[in-house]
Parts: sequence; structure tokens; C-alpha cells
Amino acid sequence: MEILSNLALGFSVALTPFTLMLAVIGCFLGTIIGALPGLGPSNGVAILIPITFTMGLDATSALVLMTSVYYGAMYGGRISSILLNIPGDEPALMTTLDGYPMAKKGRAGDALVLSGVASFVGALLATIGLMFLAPVLARVAYLFGPSEYFALYLLAFCTLGGLASNNQAKAAIAACIGLGIAMIGLDTVTGMPRLTFGNLHLMDGVDFLVAIVGLFAIAEVFFFIESHGKDTSIGVKLEKVTLPIRDIVSSGWTMLRCSVLGFIAGVLPGAGASLGSFLAYMSEKSIAGPNGGFGTGVPKGVAAPEAGNNAAAGGALVPMLTLGVPGSGTTAVLLALLMTLNITPGPTLFAERPEVVWGLIASLLIANFVLLLMNVPLVKIFVRVLQVPAWVLLPGVTMISFVGIYSLTGSYFDLLLMVAFGALGYVLRKLDVPTVPIILGILLGNEMEENLRRAMVISDGDWTYLFSSPIAIGLWIAAVAGFMAPLFLRKLLKKPQMITD
Repeated sequence: MEILSNLALGFSVALTPFTLMLAVIGCFLGTIIGALPGLGPSNGVAILIPITFTMGLDATSALVLMTSVYYGAMYGGRISSILLNIPGDEPALMTTLDGYPMAKKGRAGDALVLSGVASFVGALLATIGLMFLAPVLARVAYLFGPSEYFALYLLAFCTLGGLASNNQAKAAIAACIGLGIAMIGLDTVTGMPRLTFGNLHLMDGVDFLVAIVGLFAIAEVFFFIESHGKDTSIGVKLEKVTLPIRDIVSSGWTMLRCSVLGFIAGVLPGAGASLGSFLAYMSEKSIAGPNGGFGTGVPKGVAAPEAGNNAAAGGALVPMLTLGVPGSGTTAVLLALLMTLNITPGPTLFAERPEVVWGLIASLLIANFVLLLMNVPLVKIFVRVLQVPAWVLLPGVTMISFVGIYSLTGSYFDLLLMVAFGALGYVLRKLDVPTVPIILGILLGNEMEENLRRAMVISDGDWTYLFSSPIAIGLWIAAVAGFMAPLFLRKLLKKPQMITD
């Protein structure tokens, strides 16, 4: 009954005309962003965050808009995967394995509609899972003290960093860079300046939105200029779009199984949609066996990764809302949005700001249906986005970034700093160093330091206090396992090769 009353509160917020409009706009923009190769949900949300401040949105409205963009981008990533054999983002990589061969057979429309339905099933079940699991996890979080939170933040760095890169050392270096940037400014205890080099603009520290927009949006512009030509082009032409009822029905159990598997992967801090998509595809491939035809353009090979990655995207919101720890790169950006709006995610969020949490959940339920209705009849419109020339797209992204950040901070120094972060992000991507651990370090560095200091004060400097509870010990073990596991998984599980012409 408590969940029903909370959900009623959420729908009273979500069903207002303005909030509904924001959800529809977010779904539309997110689908376009997801359809553009390389952008992905994290870059899309980072690019659009400044708009929320120029519009003067409150916390609930801003979160509804950005999470709708998030869900929409997860839907849109399948479009370029199926038509161009180029994944819109990393989770959509597995969709190319059967989506592009299916399109080459003349069934591009069927593949797009089937993937849209699978995305709907995965996202809907994940939102329902969020509705039931998040309040339970929030109550458990009340048991956390400074030692447990320190171990939890360490777990986030180890898992999210470890899975974000093929090289654990590079992920650790990126996390250290982020923690170093978080230290810039005045020490909250002593009041002494740290790493400011006498620059007054750095006394208040580095605004994490400036860092995020620079590392994601501006770096993406630099990278796009280098890696793409002046124009994009459609690899497989989309002709008629029909509703493949037989494929949808035959893939029903596949969608359900992969949604559950993807949601579990998403709830684990750091796993995210990439792991959810990979596990979903590989599990269905093993169930189908060698005669299943996976990799040749079978419908189940399209439905499985799409249900898995969209369910994982919804699951990643669970640790962000309940523990204040992002479950993926995109939720790390959303966490920055919440912190900028003076909202602290965690167990108290459900008690102090229920309208934010439940308004978000209700809006996600509505957004799923909006995305389904939008992605089937309007799929031809979204496909045309792939033909937008770079000389139109790039100035728009750059303008949004600059105008948004300046309207937020009013400082020319922050614009220069944003460009510097963009250059840093470009260099790091060329060196194959992940940027997500850097963002995580900037976001959580101060909280991690504060909890470590509190733990040392409580224990009178006894470092064993960090291992003083079963929860803390379990989190330490999980952190070590999460950091080391990818080293073994990459040896045991080889990613299937992408099918090319």
C-alpha cells in the first residue's frame, strides 16, 4: 500500500502538463542523440544539462527532462547500429551483431521495430524494479556510517573504473586525476588553499558541471572533427516499416530473461548497460546453441541486447538514488545535476523529497510508453538524423555548451576551463584512458575524503576502524573483486567480432 500511495504522489507530479511536455521533449531529443554514432547517453545528457539551468527548471522537472533524454538515448542507439553497423554507444555494440545482418536481408524496418519493443520491455521492467527495490535499499543504507560510505565510494571507483577500460592501470590513473581535481580549492577543515597555484578563480574548487561538459561534450566535438568526415551516410536504406508480430511473440521470453539479467547488471555499481547488453546476448546465444543462427541476423539476436541494455540503464538509477553512487557513466552525470540542484541522493532523499523520487519514477513509466509510440511510427524521421552534416551538428553542440555554462556561472574563466577539460578529454581518449573515473573522482572525492576524516576522528586515528563492520568488510571485498574481475573475465570471455561487409 505504501508503494501505491507513493506512486500516486508521483503521478500527481508527472501528469502535470508541463512535466508531461518535458518528458516528451526529453524522449525526442534523447532518441536523436542516441541515433548519432558516438554521442551516446552520457554525452547527450552532459550537453543538455546547461539547458536545464537556462530554463530555470526546478529539481523534479530537471531530473525528469534529463532521465527522459537518458532513456531516449538508450532507445536511439539501436538505429545507427542496425542501419550503419556503427553502435550509437558502447551498449549498442551487441545490437550490430544481428541487427545489421538483419537489415542487409531487407528487414531493416522489422529490426528497428523489434528492437524498439525489446527496449520498451527492458526499460519498463527496470522501472518497475526501481519502484520496488529502491525503497528497500534506501532503508538498508541507514546502517551506513563513515567507514561503510568510504568503502562504498571505493567500490564505485574499482568497479566503474575497472569496467570502463581495458586497462586497470589506466582506470586507476584516471580515478587519481579525478580525486586530484576534487582537492582543488579551500580545505573545508583548515581553510588552507590546495592546488590553486594562487589563482583566485580556483579557490572555490572546480565546478563539476564545467568538467563534465568539457570532458564529454567539448572532447566529443574535437574527436568528431577528427574521426568523421563532413557528412554521414546511411549504410542500409530503410524502406517500409511494418510490425513484425511473429518475431515479437517468438522473442517474448528472450526479452523477459534479458530484462531481468540486465537489471541485475545495472544495479551493481559500475556494471552498467554495457555489461547488461553483453551478458544478455551471450546468455541467449548459449541457450539457442550453435544452430540458433546468432550472428546471421536472427530476431532474438536483436531483442536480447536491446532488452538487456535498457533494463541495465534503469537499474543503474537504483544505486544513484539510494546510495548516492552512480551505477554508470550517465548516472554519474545525473548525480552531478542533482548535486548542483542542492539535492543529496541517498536514503534521506526518499523521506525528505519523495516528490522528486516518485515523480521521477512515474515520469519514467510514462516516458517508456511515449518512447514506444514515438519510435515505431516516427522511426523514419529519426533515421534522417543520420544524414545531418557535421558542419550543422558541431556548431550546435558547441554553442549549447558555451551558452549553457556561461549562463550558469557567469565566468569567462569557466569557459576557458571547459575548453581545457575538452582538450584533456580528447588527449585521454587518444591514449585510451577512460574519462568516467575522472568524473567520478570529481563528484565523490570530497565526500570520500570527508568520510575518511570522520572515520579517523571517531576511531582516534585507528585505521582498522575502516574494517569494523560486516558491511564495510563486504564492500572492501567487493571492491577488490570488482577491480580484479575484469582481468579474468576478458581472458575467459572473448567479445564476438562485429560483422562487416
